[in-house]
Amino acid sequence: MMWVPRNDWLPWIAPHAKGAEAGWRATIIQAMSAQCAINTAVYQSRRARLAAQLENGVAIVPTAPEQIRNRDAHYPYRYDSYFYYLTGFREPEAVLVVVGGEKPQHILFCREKNLEREIWDGYRYGPDAARETFAVDAAFCITELDARLPELLADRSAVHVHLGADAVWDARVLGWINTVRNRARSGVAAPNDIRDVRTLIDDMRLRKDEHEVALMRRAGDISGAAHRLAMQTTRPGATEYEIEAVLQHEFRRRGAQAPAYTPIVAGGANACVLHYVENNAALQDGDLLLIDAGCELDGYAADITRTFPVNGRFSGPQRAVYELVLAAQAAAIATVKPGARWNEPHDAAVKVLAQGFIDLKLLAGTLDGVLEQETYKQFYMHRTGHWLGLDVHDAGEYKTDGVWRELQSGMVLTVEPGCYIRPVPGVPEGFADIGVRIEDDALVTAKGCEILSDSAPKSVTDIEALMRNHHA
Repeated sequence: MMWVPRNDWLPWIAPHAKGAEAGWRATIIQAMSAQCAINTAVYQSRRARLAAQLENGVAIVPTAPEQIRNRDAHYPYRYDSYFYYLTGFREPEAVLVVVGGEKPQHILFCREKNLEREIWDGYRYGPDAARETFAVDAAFCITELDARLPELLADRSAVHVHLGADAVWDARVLGWINTVRNRARSGVAAPNDIRDVRTLIDDMRLRKDEHEVALMRRAGDISGAAHRLAMQTTRPGATEYEIEAVLQHEFRRRGAQAPAYTPIVAGGANACVLHYVENNAALQDGDLLLIDAGCELDGYAADITRTFPVNGRFSGPQRAVYELVLAAQAAAIATVKPGARWNEPHDAAVKVLAQGFIDLKLLAGTLDGVLEQETYKQFYMHRTGHWLGLDVHDAGEYKTDGVWRELQSGMVLTVEPGCYIRPVPGVPEGFADIGVRIEDDALVTAKGCEILSDSAPKSVTDIEALMRNHHA
């Protein structure tokens, strides 16, 4: 394991000569080492697994580009998840090349070492330090990519790339292949097959290793603490954006780098808008507040939703709907175990919700009829979960060969049933504008599942006690 500085820390020492670099770089590494470990063995193992699948092919995995927000201001930078999964490298302008075959190679292209730019933008590795720190076989300046790629593609059977993700990138890859083809009369063969590298990496990413699980547990704990604080802070007259600020502050205070997605902080009727993100309304006494928010920690996402009363006390209809959704979630979680199919948690939740909608007079008819005709979708219109990991909607197919995927130990998924009651004809009095969603993050284990987000209260008793104790 090597200790390295994060690329976004600014070295406050301005070197005046090249000879000064080693000294101040060592000082930064020593000062930051307690906070920023890179376990190179984790990334080496992943690259080796990818190389083994390539046979005589080559994989080319770029990181994400920087994006201009306006004029000379950028959006906060976030590396590409596939690239980061294989490298742990966070700088922009970087490409990983993995060469398969009898003598596999892992080659990193990154920005040049530039002491002047570091004064403005912060530390950058450069090829020499990157090769040593990230344990790749070779590293070169990113400006050498176009010159070196045709050589790496020569006499290779296939090239694996982010196919179709970026037209400019696709054209660049074709340019490298055509350069090799132009050497055909000298006996050099170009790859005759272009494949999507994400297909190979997706299956790797689906099952989390110990390194990933540890990060996701911590992300769940941080996010759960933020949800608890949001419950304690919420009061009638506050605004949605105030509560959003509490969440974001707690994420950062506890060490997360960012929210994993734009938080949803939806009071009252806003909770019936599934992707509500305006977060600008005042919170009303007697309404519920739905919060869908999770942090990102070292690239890994948490995704938690809690719904609770603004004034700390559930009304009768609110409690009835909430308890129904909670029961549906419990039924779904009970199915999460190795050997179960992806659709089983959803089917279990839908069955509980559909019966509950009948019992609450929201729907008429029999359970079989409601399920067959899918009339439950008036109040529950989304799926019960998704994969979770480096992306909040993480990589991986949900069906293979037309069959729902079998859950395996190490997979992480969300379980998030809900109920959204818009004021339409036939809705019983007191139920209109109630929106409830309860979401947790479930790690499939050898015997069942572990809830990574259980630090966020979700029983009626626990929520009301927490809010009562704070407001007392």
